[in-house]
Amino acid sequence: MTQYVIIGDGISGSSAAETLREEDPDAKITVITDEGEPLYNRILIKEHAKGKLPEAPISIHDEDWYEDRDIDLSLNTHVTSVDTEGKVVHTHDSGEIPYDKLLVATGGTPTQLPVENSDADGIHHFWTFEDARGIRNHADEADRGVIVGAGLLGIDFAAVCGAQGIDADYLMRGDRWWRYALSAEGAEIMHEGMRSVGVEPVFDSGVDHFEVDDDGRVTAAVDPNGDRYECDFAGVAIGLSFNTEFLRGAGIEQDNGIVVDEYMQTNVDDVYAAGDLTQFHDVLLGEQAQNGSWGSAKEQGRVAAINMAADAEEEGFQWVSSYSITHFDFPFLSFGHPTRGDEHAERKYSDTEWRRIAFKDGKIVGGVLIGDLSPQSKFKQLMREQRVVADQAEVLLEQSVDLDDLAPAQEQ
Repeated sequence: MTQYVIIGDGISGSSAAETLREEDPDAKITVITDEGEPLYNRILIKEHAKGKLPEAPISIHDEDWYEDRDIDLSLNTHVTSVDTEGKVVHTHDSGEIPYDKLLVATGGTPTQLPVENSDADGIHHFWTFEDARGIRNHADEADRGVIVGAGLLGIDFAAVCGAQGIDADYLMRGDRWWRYALSAEGAEIMHEGMRSVGVEPVFDSGVDHFEVDDDGRVTAAVDPNGDRYECDFAGVAIGLSFNTEFLRGAGIEQDNGIVVDEYMQTNVDDVYAAGDLTQFHDVLLGEQAQNGSWGSAKEQGRVAAINMAADAEEEGFQWVSSYSITHFDFPFLSFGHPTRGDEHAERKYSDTEWRRIAFKDGKIVGGVLIGDLSPQSKFKQLMREQRVVADQAEVLLEQSVDLDDLAPAQEQ
């Protein structure tokens, strides 16, 4: 009987467990997580924090789900180390758990700002269900907010402040939100969305330190320019620190995450990784990449499990990810790797509609759609086909995209 051990019960770990049970009905499968509850929807916890959703719909699996599939679930279990030679996982209270095949799907922990008082009461990070509960409870009482982190997670804090009636300043280091993926024209649409919910973007700013009262609660953020922003609520989203401390000495290659090939296999036999923490070989890009989207993590878990259960690696990971934001009066969607392009094409169609496509070596590698998301499936198709289309950008920028208007691939 094969013994599979999965460390992490996010969507990638859970997807892998489900797939392993389908692929290997007689195997022993153990899922270890340091969280106190089974899989829940990380996408929906932001709606809970906004005060829009109760808890019940956010949970995806209860403990019976694992029991019904004969999967051993160990909650509140902290992995201390992994012996890849002896094929044993060491935990803080459950002793040693042997494995034949191991999947690491532990994700990350929000990075704390390296500034004075960054651990004060009232400063929040946004990652777990428990985080969302704390944010919701505090936001009910707060009046003034500060948000730090000009990326996809930071804007969730802007939405929470807007929904909870907190007037907030959004402190950004650069001259616009998500400056690596958006031009000034596209970013300004997002800035107007923030202003519409009471969040004011502040550029060329950031946080030098936080001020606190005698009880250790945050009262203000001071930026590097010396400007002071009063707040009784702060949201920090400056990225993730990957949960890989327990792999120290295990011989697993890391480079800002765990390095895997397209089969989710690490450099160590019988050890795989999936989800946010992977630096995976993206067959569409032809290079290593990282992606934190829910769909990507779920698919990585499935692909890892297929290859873990097989005698030989059978299926590569090929996925065009997307990330959507629905906090404002217009939708937003990024797809693929919009920051990886060596050339771009963009167009503004109205005050709330804009499109940008990123190309690398003439092929689409990602993009951003604001307002009208309908072209996404066509752009993703062109990405998967790896067609050279940068020289026909005008066709792709038409308000209604018709791929039949592109020159056939063989004529290019």
